Amino acid sequence: MPETVDPQVEALQEQIAYYRARAGEYDQWFLRLGRYNRGEEHLQQWISEVQQVVNELESFQPLGEVLEFAGGTGLWTEWLAKLGNRVLVVDAAPEMIEQNRLRTGDLPVTYQLHDIFSFRPDRQYDFVFFGFWLSHVPSKLFSSFWALVRDCLKPEGRFFFIDSIKEPQSTAVDHVLHLEDDKETLIRRLNDGREFQIYKLFYHAEELQSKLEAEGFKADVKETPTFFLYGSGHLAGR
Repeated sequence: MPETVDPQVEALQEQIAYYRARAGEYDQWFLRLGRYNRGEEHLQQWISEVQQVVNELESFQPLGEVLEFAGGTGLWTEWLAKLGNRVLVVDAAPEMIEQNRLRTGDLPVTYQLHDIFSFRPDRQYDFVFFGFWLSHVPSKLFSSFWALVRDCLKPEGRFFFIDSIKEPQSTAVDHVLHLEDDKETLIRRLNDGREFQIYKLFYHAEELQSKLEAEGFKADVKETPTFFLYGSGHLAGR
């Protein structure tokens, strides 16, 4: 009999393939270029909300030994490393790591090519950061992912994340954002027309904060007016 393939494993492998293929064009999304260009008013709102998150992150003072999950092209890695931190980036896409290296140059950043869902730390960190990653974690792996975050943090360690709100205009003009709350995957298209199925889950701030408290964290989760969800916290009972 043919070997049965776990649909979740298959979908996660396709998600990695998508980000490998997307590495060279990923920044167009964050910079609102090409298929993500929705005009000047949209761009200014986006920039304003990014700055709101950056201000929160700065006030949180992410200092020390930093672990970044899914560092991608280094948009956040560079910022974290310029604070004087030593940053370890864990990412499953070698093409993303290469883009990250090009951006960070001689900054104190090291890399580990690894599937985050099977990553096991050999030490603990002062700070764990992930940008636009949590939404790609299947609901069945939510608890195990946060158990990993817990294992990666020193007793006094802290975390910070940023992700997307369910907002149709945050994606490309040729993408359709699913609105069904029970749907965890969607189709994403690259500039060359190739399509991939990826996980994309959206949370509300209050809902996510409650879920994190149930996982043993003291968390503060907020939303910007239109585009972003972000949160910070530490182990409960510190």
